[in-house]
Amino acid sequence: MQNFVTLVLVLAPLFIGFALPLNTKLVHYADKGLSYLVYIILTLIGIELAQVEGLGSQIGDIMLYVSVLSVLTIGFGLVALMIFDRLKPWQPLGNNSHAAPKVSIRGSLVQVCCVVIGYVIGVFLPESYMPPSNSMTWLLMVLILLVGIGLKGSGITLKEVLLSKRGMQTSMIFTLSVLLGGVVFSLLFSEVSLTQSLALASGFGWYSLSAIVMTDAYGAVWGSVALFNDLVREFFALLFIPLFMRKTPSAAVGLGGATSLDFTLPIIQQSGGLGIVPLAISFGFIINIVAPVLMVVFASFG
Repeated sequence: MQNFVTLVLVLAPLFIGFALPLNTKLVHYADKGLSYLVYIILTLIGIELAQVEGLGSQIGDIMLYVSVLSVLTIGFGLVALMIFDRLKPWQPLGNNSHAAPKVSIRGSLVQVCCVVIGYVIGVFLPESYMPPSNSMTWLLMVLILLVGIGLKGSGITLKEVLLSKRGMQTSMIFTLSVLLGGVVFSLLFSEVSLTQSLALASGFGWYSLSAIVMTDAYGAVWGSVALFNDLVREFFALLFIPLFMRKTPSAAVGLGGATSLDFTLPIIQQSGGLGIVPLAISFGFIINIVAPVLMVVFASFG
């Protein structure tokens, strides 16, 4: 139930942004505000990561599992969506002139640096000075509101956001290919059952949820594997989304997995322009619903 509440809270500002009267000055300020909000959100992500209990102590024990699972789940999904982009080329809709279209590794490094700076702040900041627990939700709501305003100003309709055929196709290919990576993982490690591997693969980058579900189902070690596997996806996405956005936009969006609706949405928007946002939101919306369902179903089979 909480997952659906979060989705509603995140998507409601999108409807509000589309409902507001079209105003060129408002669109200008919304686009300008997005560029600043990107770095604030990334810094807050770093602060939150610093609060993950035992983040460093378990890395040695689970490094092999995480390395193999990450390569398989990220690799299978990326390759499948790159092939999809080649077979069915697609260009974002709408006018992207207000976005930051220049794509370079420098932008990704700056964004990762924001996460690192946030992590350092989170390590040394006294607990009493930590941001409120709902800070990220509020910032994301502001982000989506600004995106909604910008999308309307670019001539993109709400139907293109929520009923995107490309988004449905991308999410289906992503889900099946990542689960295939989970199947291969179970074949490589005899001590891991097929359903357990599929459950681990079904996190799709939602590390906070997958860690909880996998810990309850399989214990702390596998909860840590799920946590770090999905963290690796998030950092890989932060670094490489702009690079893949050049020629394979669907693959770039897929890199973020479940986070394309929130954490990696700023990077997707900044590297691909406002026109890519409908695909990211449609894809992220579907994956955020599918991920918890698949994790719980597969974990229930042991």
